[in-house]
Amino acid sequence: MGRFKVGVTLHPQHTTVARLREGWREADAMGADSVWTWDHFYPLYGDKDGPHFEGYTLLTAAACDTQHVTIGAMVTCNSYRNPELLADMVRTLDHVSNGRAILGIGSGWFERDYDEFGYEFGTATWRLEQLETALPRIEARLAKLDPPPVQAKLPLLIGGSGEKVTLRIVAEKADAWNGFGPPEDYAKKNAILTQWCEKVGRDPAEVERTVLVDDDEVERVEEFLEAGAQHLILGLGFETFADEPFDLTPLRRLIEQRDA
Repeated sequence: MGRFKVGVTLHPQHTTVARLREGWREADAMGADSVWTWDHFYPLYGDKDGPHFEGYTLLTAAACDTQHVTIGAMVTCNSYRNPELLADMVRTLDHVSNGRAILGIGSGWFERDYDEFGYEFGTATWRLEQLETALPRIEARLAKLDPPPVQAKLPLLIGGSGEKVTLRIVAEKADAWNGFGPPEDYAKKNAILTQWCEKVGRDPAEVERTVLVDDDEVERVEEFLEAGAQHLILGLGFETFADEPFDLTPLRRLIEQRDA
């Protein structure tokens, strides 16, 4: 089994800020490579009107609470923030974390967020067009900000598996791509991304391949690696309000396999 990276996304729903902070501190101490949260305004499962917190405020706390892990949103919804503002936010997060920030971004999909917070939902095609338009604006603003990000090149991760548009944008713009299992599906999308890299003249090895996995997939590491994944990111959360710590046992298992 080759070397790979391990991360965890702590879902900011049905929990408390104190529990989230305990979770990413423990993940950092355990030796995880990355810590993420998602960018939504309402729970995605369990009680749809239950407790929930905003992602980027949490990422600032995570940057202060940890020392080693990469910090990012899995993934930022492009629709929720002006591109220039988002660039400034991620630049600031990079300084708070001393160079550990990554901009994870996607076109958005959760219609309730849009409706309740007053954003235009449009169509999937329109949202992808908006993402493609936003990326050069983000890049241009990062180049103008004073001071610039700590990292000479602030990494860009794009999430999504659309074969005709999303994976082309990944090939053209991204430093990393995030997809989903099962391994056979991930392998198919990964191969298409490689084809897009070749079409646009990009070395496929320049794009890190990350994958979101569930706790019941942690024993399928070798299959994900064979499918092309280089960074396995575990998703953890609660379906109902839980005044208890996040169970990081599956993360520990992934780390054990990485270190073996």
